[in-house]
Amino acid sequence: MSEWFSEIKAKFILDFIEKQRWMYITDGLRVTLEVTFLALILGLVLGALIAVIRTTHDQLKDESKKGLGGAILQVADTICRAYLTVIRGTPTMVQLLLMFFVFLASSNNKVMVAVLTFGMNSGAYVAEIFRSGIMSIDKGQMEAGRSLGLSYVDTMGQIIMPQAIKNCLPALVNEMITLLKETSICGYIGLNELTRGGDIIRGVTYDALLPLLVVALIYLVIVMFFTWIMSRLERRLRESDIR
Repeated sequence: MSEWFSEIKAKFILDFIEKQRWMYITDGLRVTLEVTFLALILGLVLGALIAVIRTTHDQLKDESKKGLGGAILQVADTICRAYLTVIRGTPTMVQLLLMFFVFLASSNNKVMVAVLTFGMNSGAYVAEIFRSGIMSIDKGQMEAGRSLGLSYVDTMGQIIMPQAIKNCLPALVNEMITLLKETSICGYIGLNELTRGGDIIRGVTYDALLPLLVVALIYLVIVMFFTWIMSRLERRLRESDIR
């Protein structure tokens, strides 16, 4: 047993202490959190916009879709549907490679490429999450808001969306967790995120166990933290409903 501990200790020193190789992990973690946070914001904004366009198009009566406004809404809905079909129908890795090697080939900012790719990818799934949340709200809520003199945009922003977000909060947190783990493919464009940091250490020391195990544990801790935050938010929301 003592020999086993001595071997693990020696590998730990080799993998993380010598030449400050632990910085590959910390620097990679910083990049992973940065990409996740910025992509999440982009995905939420994009998803909310697409969800509002699609639900507005689906809920408006045919008489209300006539004229210039109706034509613009029809075009916007068609674009949103095509966007959702393409993004959800192709692998995230292919989207990342296309963005890096084709659409943004002139850019040297790999973080920006990753943020745009994952933000657009997440936005497609967030849009459907928001849309299901909006559709779950009784239509009487919209009618009540309009009867009080609020515009459609004000009613959607002040009455419908807050309730929709509350209903789809668990699904949004799950999407955030998925987004965090998907950033592990950023190494394919040479971005030194958390997983690539562990892989760099493996390539230098020829020891795969400890570096990749530490990477897995860090992901697990972050996911558990997000899950804990979600449970606290759900508890708060339930308490507010009771009051």
